[in-house]
Amino acid sequence: MIASASNYPQRRRLTTTRLSDNIDGDQGRGCMIGKRGSATTSISTADAASITVRGKDLTRDLMGHVSFSSYFFLLSTGQAPTKEQEFFLDLLLVAIAEHGLVPTNQVARMTLAAEPGCLQAAVAAGILGCGSVILGTAEACGQYLQQARSTTESAADKDAALKAHVRGIRDAGLKIPGFGHPVHKPVDPRTERILELAEQHGVAGPYVDLARRTHSAVHEVWGKPLTMNVSMMIAAVLLDLDFPAAILKGVPILARTASLLAHLAEEKETPIGFLMAHHAEEAISYEEKLA
Repeated sequence: MIASASNYPQRRRLTTTRLSDNIDGDQGRGCMIGKRGSATTSISTADAASITVRGKDLTRDLMGHVSFSSYFFLLSTGQAPTKEQEFFLDLLLVAIAEHGLVPTNQVARMTLAAEPGCLQAAVAAGILGCGSVILGTAEACGQYLQQARSTTESAADKDAALKAHVRGIRDAGLKIPGFGHPVHKPVDPRTERILELAEQHGVAGPYVDLARRTHSAVHEVWGKPLTMNVSMMIAAVLLDLDFPAAILKGVPILARTASLLAHLAEEKETPIGFLMAHHAEEAISYEEKLA
């Protein structure tokens, strides 16, 4: 039964009191999950006349003065990017945004075909596919690079120590993130271009060097050449430019959102979502398995 208007304010006050108890009072403390942090945010605030973002007035200091990539960096870190940080953030966003009818774009287009009125659900469907195999590997590459640097930086022979580290990963039945690609062989052209520009701009530091040396070690340990893909170079350049590790996965997600919106705009004009689903059904045969 729908609550009457006269009962609603009372129920609302009761809910507010219980929430207050959980946060500040003694009652309901057992419901608190995780470590309690300070009840603050440093990102933004707003009142009737202004919006403040990271200590800057949105309309006076930011709008018309900063690029979106610069704004993303400010939002994420609280600092304005340097010229090189902004340049390479733009470069990497362009590098990773689009790669054809990859699974993230396919699922987004099929979602929009199923519900044409829900653009945000189609975008979300595509973003949910950013994981450890597709698109989300920049974060794993960053974790590998930080661990490898910590493991090898005090070694007398850094190449030998790195090779032993890589061999240990292989012997554990694992793979080095950022190596191998189903299309780009023997090199990923995006990786080569990022590396070329990093050297030209003088920003190729210890993490780019470590990525290169890892490429050689992987080739030797696995006994075959493996493509160093764009995810490894994205992580290496961002870390050399002092981007926080927490932002690494956010860069490809932000970039791919733009691509998803492009695919969804095209889907509205030239629908292929159901066509892709049809071809998938045709390509997969049914095989009965007896218990």
